[in-house]
Amino acid sequence: MLVAAAVCPCPPLLVPQVASGAAPELDAARTACADAVGVLAASRPDRLYVVGPAGGTGRESFPEGSAGSFAGFGADLSVRLGSGLPEGRLPDGGRPLPASLAVAAWLLDRERWAAAPATGLAVGERLDAAACAAEGRGLAASAGRVALLVMGDGSACRTLKAPGYLDERAAPFDAAAGRALAAADTEALLALDEDLAHELQVAGRAPWQVLAGAAEGAGLDGRLLHEDAPYGVGYFVAAWS
Repeated sequence: MLVAAAVCPCPPLLVPQVASGAAPELDAARTACADAVGVLAASRPDRLYVVGPAGGTGRESFPEGSAGSFAGFGADLSVRLGSGLPEGRLPDGGRPLPASLAVAAWLLDRERWAAAPATGLAVGERLDAAACAAEGRGLAASAGRVALLVMGDGSACRTLKAPGYLDERAAPFDAAAGRALAAADTEALLALDEDLAHELQVAGRAPWQVLAGAAEGAGLDGRLLHEDAPYGVGYFVAAWS
């Protein structure tokens, strides 16, 4: 059963070593993420699932101890998901974490996560809502007390200098997503339009819909801890408990 969830943005710029001189610009987002992860720890989960976007339409699991790197973003920094394996040892056939899950691993390490084993799930950005919800239901049913750390950004089309340029549909889409995350409104999250989200380069749509499936019937309350659109990209931090 899902007992708590944290929603965080997943840009590698959230990691100060990647952002370098621009790091202070996301200090407020980092503080809010720390607060959201704290809600997860306080829920005393048996299992933590970290869910983030990846390319395509499929899904891929990453076991405790999976490693990721920010070398591709100009930072000599590696991270590991959770701490269930001895230092220096990786899971058999270990695949590198996608960027969204590497950012999550950094957040957990920053908060010295030790509350429960952590497993990663990367979901394709084009995975449809029904499949996302089914994934979430499976996660919620996998243990007595389940927590989710859900990584994903809003639209990337909020300004002229945004990665996707300015699109007048971006702000209303983000506003609807923010309201749903603030209210723990699973129906509203599942109603987010997949095609529009793709056009607006919304990385969080599929992970948010996994969360919606996991939270069905859980009766959680939501709080929006942070909302901003630096660099023309919508960032949300929310806590459900």
